[in-house]
Amino acid sequence: MDSALPPRPNLAENSESIGPAIYALASRLFPICRSITGNGVRETINILREHIDLELHQVATGTQVFDWVIPPEWNIRDAYIKDAAGRKIVDFARSNLHVMSYSRNVRQVMPLSELKSHIYTLPAQPDLIPYKTAYYIDDWAFCLSHSQLLELQDGDYEVVIDSTKSDGHLSYGEYLHRGTSGREVLLSAHICHPSLANDNCSGLAVLTSLAQLLRGRKTRYSYRFLFAPGTIGSLTWLSRNEDRLGNIDHGLVVSCVGDEGGPIYKKSRRGNAIIDRLMARISCNETPMTVQNFSPYGYDERQFCSPGFNMSVGLLQRSAFGTFAEYHTSADNLDFIRPEHLASSFRMLTDVIDALEGNWTPLNLSPKGEPQLGKRGLFSPVGGHKTNSTKTMAYLWVLNLADGNHSLLDIAERADMVFSEIAEAAGRLRDAGLLADISPAEN
Repeated sequence: MDSALPPRPNLAENSESIGPAIYALASRLFPICRSITGNGVRETINILREHIDLELHQVATGTQVFDWVIPPEWNIRDAYIKDAAGRKIVDFARSNLHVMSYSRNVRQVMPLSELKSHIYTLPAQPDLIPYKTAYYIDDWAFCLSHSQLLELQDGDYEVVIDSTKSDGHLSYGEYLHRGTSGREVLLSAHICHPSLANDNCSGLAVLTSLAQLLRGRKTRYSYRFLFAPGTIGSLTWLSRNEDRLGNIDHGLVVSCVGDEGGPIYKKSRRGNAIIDRLMARISCNETPMTVQNFSPYGYDERQFCSPGFNMSVGLLQRSAFGTFAEYHTSADNLDFIRPEHLASSFRMLTDVIDALEGNWTPLNLSPKGEPQLGKRGLFSPVGGHKTNSTKTMAYLWVLNLADGNHSLLDIAERADMVFSEIAEAAGRLRDAGLLADISPAEN
């Protein structure tokens, strides 16, 4: 089976130069006020459509999706708090985190004692604005830094949230890169968060750039990219696509991939799916992947992995959600993510695709003893070393396990090596005439 993607050096060159472009796209998405519905989601999708042929799907308010109902569409034009002197002390125009998402329309004058019951802060992080949501209740609130709350003086305040909840649509975007086999890989990022750079402008920008890379490339798998609001969006997509879920062999939810942490992979509910095994064989700038067992708390992997679907979908992150101090605060800004980290996350995903596309089953054509690698330029002409190099060990492991019963992923696991090291060694051995590819023929 020939590898459908270009050789690894070409992908590496792409990943090293693409960081600033991914960062620029994330920066463009960052100011937009997104929620689970509304104009911000559509504006974001339209920006992504400038890069890939993304299809916009609209599902009406009131539509039943399993145990859920799509809520009214929420849009906000303005919001502020003015003190008794008429000065805006809180302004939605400065940070869209200042308003709790899905806050109802408010125009009132109230004393500070009443206003405080509608204010959220982070006392342990007094200089940061928290991110709060109220998707399925009729309420309103502002989010402030705790330091600012402590500065408020007794008196009356004018409170305005110019928002609407009305019949409309839930919107999501979908792009399909078609492969030759009809089998699919699902790649998903949530599109519902406002100005939070790592969670998840980073995921949106990295996956869009990956879709651009695949465009025009011949691949075995089809790659389905989904940009949907968290929870209700993935449930909506699942409810509208139940008949095609059997075509999806592997999947990843991608979020928080712009910071310097990790990498971290959370397994699918199955725990032993091909994607789970493969992700344990991927590294990030030579840092091994930290693999965590499945938990039903997290992002949309918990919907894809619910017992009624049990899809082979895991979660890829750098720093895990909820564990970094910037999570769901105003500190998750464009200074928190960096082009080099976005580029290395992009490279991880190209490595995943390389592995999915290039996991073949080798057969050793010279199985009686070790073939002489030196005369083929695959082994050092000088012997006597105390240890063998990683490259040499990869050759030896591949040759020893290439009995027709082990895929490259099987060999990488047995050798406890990165998949790319085994794949590169197998490719050179095949080119040297020492291996044959006996992978089952595909329909």
